[in-house]
Amino acid sequence: MKEVHYNGLTFVPYIENEKIAARIKELAKVIKRDCEGSVPLFICVLNGAFPFAADLFREVDMDAEITFIRLKSYQGMQSSGVVKEVIGLSEDIKDRTVIIVEDIVDTGKTIHNLMEDLKKKQPAKLKIATLLFKPEALVCDVKPDYVGFEIPKKFVIGYGLDLDGIARNLKDVYQLKENA
Repeated sequence: MKEVHYNGLTFVPYIENEKIAARIKELAKVIKRDCEGSVPLFICVLNGAFPFAADLFREVDMDAEITFIRLKSYQGMQSSGVVKEVIGLSEDIKDRTVIIVEDIVDTGKTIHNLMEDLKKKQPAKLKIATLLFKPEALVCDVKPDYVGFEIPKKFVIGYGLDLDGIARNLKDVYQLKENA
């Protein structure tokens, strides 16, 4: 892996795809165990969680469903602080086991607002699976149930995470290089 450049910024390798794949297999085993006896509904938060959700969903070896919603709270490298729902949920989740699949839990505002909205629909269980978690950045009381990797409060791209819409298709996760 070598560094990559986007919008005049340099990003260095951070988490290799092989390590991501291995962690997803581990998470899938735990989710399968926790959801035994149910047909969970995975809710993928587009656009960023798409690669993680696809890989996780394929690894969960049980009957399950997947659907997609789209929320937006980022502009450039900063959270706008405003969560805007773009595409909504059409499935009935009442009395269902629901797993929200996110690419990253950063401030927690997006997932907190989504959880509050989904709780009104009365799911039996509501869980969060996130590839990346930045506990230092949290401003809302949110605790993901399934975490791929805890990372420091630094900007990352790749494997679904973007910088103004680009870099999502990188197979690995890259971190913004610190200025020397």
